[in-house]
Amino acid sequence: MKPAPFVHHAPRSVEEAVDVLAQVGHDGKVLAGGQSLIPILNMRLASPGHLVDINRVAGLDRVEVRDGDVRVGALVRHAELEHHEGAYAALPLLRQALVNVAHPAIRNRGTTVGSIAHADAAGEMPAILALTEGVVEAAGPQGTREISPADFFLGALETCLAEDELAVAVRFPRFAPGTATAFAESARRHGDYAMAGVAAAVTVVDGVITGARTSFVSVTDVPSVLDLTEVLGGSEPAGADWAAAAEVVRGHVEPEADIHATADYRRMLAGELARRVLAQAAQNAATTKGSSH
Repeated sequence: MKPAPFVHHAPRSVEEAVDVLAQVGHDGKVLAGGQSLIPILNMRLASPGHLVDINRVAGLDRVEVRDGDVRVGALVRHAELEHHEGAYAALPLLRQALVNVAHPAIRNRGTTVGSIAHADAAGEMPAILALTEGVVEAAGPQGTREISPADFFLGALETCLAEDELAVAVRFPRFAPGTATAFAESARRHGDYAMAGVAAAVTVVDGVITGARTSFVSVTDVPSVLDLTEVLGGSEPAGADWAAAAEVVRGHVEPEADIHATADYRRMLAGELARRVLAQAAQNAATTKGSSH
């Protein structure tokens, strides 16, 4: 199938893009990478009358590695961020998750900010934004604002962005020293949507776990973070009760059944993946001797 007819807009600045969005209202959609939007249009699941193509907007294609965070512009492709050595050194979790995003051809075109704005619970990057306690930078007619993940994600495929707002960047804060991360997901084929996925960040100070948090893919309606410090804190990585943490994870997630897996299987899978990534992150933290990894 082909998309329904639409008017194509190609603004050259953020201000111009916002003006167009304000004019077209709910009948407009933003096009950046298009790897989620175009299939939806082709299947006539959405039929906007206007596409606001931001690919010619200057200044949105930069990855900035700063003292406190990694800032990713709205036109940065998944592949660019995946292979950015500075971003990897500052926040390895980005690459750990990005290698699981779809297939290389899609990562070459799809954008990280677009994936987050799409707000699909089966997407990896919304979960990473949540775990890092990141920020979405949005521009609108009244200026710019910064939005936390808890406020940004309202439901499946739903965000708090107004019709006349554009997500121009996201910021992923660096973790505290002594923190390391790990990510794992399970899909029927590599590159398919995950049946379940888990990201973990574990802090180890003087050989003892002082913090442990997880976020999830495909098993919660919106990105959520589970703090497991009460379960794991005070333990040495070699003696931590990963099974107890996995049990807490199974109680936290709320998966739904579909043609690929039952809810119970997804719940079991989330617990097992959590056990693995928590242990891996703790091992990474214990061996990096205080550096964030």
